[in-house]
Amino acid sequence: MSSGTQPLSRRPRYRMYQGQTVTVPMIIGTLTNSGSRPAARPLLSEAARLPAAAIVTACAVTTALLGAWLGHGAHTDRVDTVIDARVKAILPGNAKLLERLAWPGGLRATIGVTAVLVLVCLLRRRYRGAALAAISIPAAAVITERLLKPLVGRTALGFLSFPSGHATGTFALATAITVLLAGAPGIPRAVRLAAEVIAFGVAAAVSAAMIALGFHYFTDTVAGAAVGVGTVLATALVIDLVMLTRRRSHEPPPSSAVGVEDRSTDADAEEARRHETDARSGRISP
Repeated sequence: MSSGTQPLSRRPRYRMYQGQTVTVPMIIGTLTNSGSRPAARPLLSEAARLPAAAIVTACAVTTALLGAWLGHGAHTDRVDTVIDARVKAILPGNAKLLERLAWPGGLRATIGVTAVLVLVCLLRRRYRGAALAAISIPAAAVITERLLKPLVGRTALGFLSFPSGHATGTFALATAITVLLAGAPGIPRAVRLAAEVIAFGVAAAVSAAMIALGFHYFTDTVAGAAVGVGTVLATALVIDLVMLTRRRSHEPPPSSAVGVEDRSTDADAEEARRHETDARSGRISP
């Protein structure tokens, strides 16, 4: 006897009911592979989406109001006069040192850090995070340099200054880092908090250095920070919404197969009862 053949004593035995075949409906479930990849983690948790939307709105309103108030001129307001003087008094007057302090907000540094964020996200298979960094940070720069600066027309030292491009880039990077760390599993809360504080601290230092150098006013950096933060959070909200809509569109609609199967089961049960009644009354033919 081959190893694949069951012994006769262990083979399942089947009985015919009164010589009649009874159909027994069976439902076979599809097993889910426990090792399959779970659904992609959203960039923003459900609890964080409403505050993020509120921050985006506040950033847009702040930028619009400042642009309308300070546009088309080199003048400063009372807030700029007071804060700019304090910043210049606190920071050293060494131009070389201030330029080094402002370097992280330059174009090359922003592109380099953005590329690192995208690469890390791709290596960790966090494709939403890679999309966030690759889309939002360049988008914030375009909004500042190509849209708002020519539109507002405010100048400092003969250059368009509103909003600050350095503030836009560094605050966009800090916000992207915060969003990515919030959704990264396995990172201690203290580490995440330290990284976020450092990122926003660098952004603030870059903005202060640009004020001390005279290239921007305080309100320029406020608007730049608003553009950077608002663009990243708005992009995160849009990416999560698009992915959620796409996932729902790929889910199979509720099938009517269950109802058909229930009707089939009822019919089979009725047929079995009819055979049983016929058998008891002796009307089943041999």
